[in-house]
Amino acid sequence: MAITAYTATTALGRGRDAQASALRERRGGLRRNDFGTGAVGEQRLDTWIGRVDGIEDVALPPALASLDCRNNRLAWLALQSDAMAEQVADLRARHRPERVALVLGTSTSSIGATEEAYARLSDDGLRFPPDLDAPILHTPHSLGHFVQQATGLRGPCITVATACSSSAKVFAQAARLIGAGVADAALVGGVDTLCGSVLFGFNSLGLVSATPCRPFDAGRDGLSLGEAGGFAIVERVDPDTPGLRLCGYGESSDAHHMSTPHPEGLGAQQAMRDALARAGIDAADVGYLNLHGTATPANDAVEARAVAALFPDTLHAGSTKGWTGHTLGAAGIVESVFALIALEDGLLPGTLNSKARDAACGAQIHFDNAQSGSLRYAMNNSFGFGGNNCSLVFGTA
Repeated sequence: MAITAYTATTALGRGRDAQASALRERRGGLRRNDFGTGAVGEQRLDTWIGRVDGIEDVALPPALASLDCRNNRLAWLALQSDAMAEQVADLRARHRPERVALVLGTSTSSIGATEEAYARLSDDGLRFPPDLDAPILHTPHSLGHFVQQATGLRGPCITVATACSSSAKVFAQAARLIGAGVADAALVGGVDTLCGSVLFGFNSLGLVSATPCRPFDAGRDGLSLGEAGGFAIVERVDPDTPGLRLCGYGESSDAHHMSTPHPEGLGAQQAMRDALARAGIDAADVGYLNLHGTATPANDAVEARAVAALFPDTLHAGSTKGWTGHTLGAAGIVESVFALIALEDGLLPGTLNSKARDAACGAQIHFDNAQSGSLRYAMNNSFGFGGNNCSLVFGTA
């Protein structure tokens, strides 16, 4: 399957080039937590976040105003970057709207709007305020419905909500839909935004750090949460046409624990092995691997063990969450964009903020400055709660 367009909007900025320049310059997007009003009586976590600037100023078109919320505003921002809206319009014209699928991943969708609606209950606490009284806003499918209305796509519209693997699994779902003849192309992606449920929910699990996250560092003590949105176009093209490809995907669900990965990384290994097998390549053929690398003690140790079991020391692997924060359901699409940038620009980022290597890390995991290199294949890992894992292999043709 060909990847004919892609974009991402994160704390690093809007669009592909903003991501690439920040990775190249080791310029992170994390800031001290300034999310929320900070009003008297409102608690604000002492942490660092990857917040996208400008969301509050976004004005949706009148036809979409009834679906206004932070998550949909970020989706709209991402659609306006890298001419993605124009490319979707071209895709719609070439394939017909009903032949283009929409597959989007999210973890919490527009739950921030639901929090606000309950905080502003009207009619003696019996009704949501009028501006938040659209029922679809308060469901996981809010994002899919919004993007469907925004793009005019009328093919299958699917929401994938498998925690942090959500917007990686959209590529696999799109490939199956196209392969089965249900669609000729697909717009895939994911969006997740900061809200109280995200910040305080992860903090209740003891997973949030008070400092910028340090993936694979011996002293790491938790993650930095972020928000992001991104999209990619997947379509069937002539095999001889040059360009970017989705070469393989692997999915697994080891169901070891609700929030802790399998101690030997069996599910992670299975996802990576299956992705390599579908791509028809060996582990040694992969030039860059974007690690899930959340900076939580258990996750990083397990992923490092799984990577060392599969890949030679020559692999360049690193986590980019020190740049963006953990963007949850959007992590899959954002870090797939980073893998695609590696293929196109030869940009192999290291791992930001981390200095003291954990003994569990093999030679594959890099902390140093970005390196340059020509590569044929790049890979992305996205591992979610419940042992829900997805690995993707991208390449050039």
